[in-house]
Amino acid sequence: MQDFRDLKVRQKSQLVRAAVSVSANIAEGCGRAGDRDFRRFIRIALGSASELEYHLLLARDLGILPDASYEPLAGQVAEVKRMLSGLAARLSSS
Repeated sequence: MQDFRDLKVRQKSQLVRAAVSVSANIAEGCGRAGDRDFRRFIRIALGSASELEYHLLLARDLGILPDASYEPLAGQVAEVKRMLSGLAARLSSS
């Protein structure tokens, strides 16, 4: 039982870390000079969003996150990924 509680704590920590990484990479990219560097950090943020998506799915599959909580969170992460992809594409074309 203790092992499962430890797993829950570690999984929650991973979820938070991945979520913070998305916004931290966007912020870091904003502080860089030029669209090329900014685009690179947007792509890193997109990777972090994909990692967050995975950790949400894993938490749901392990029974740590109820379906009722998973669905809206997964939808929000998918929307963030769409916005990041659009921004990266726009920066590529400029």
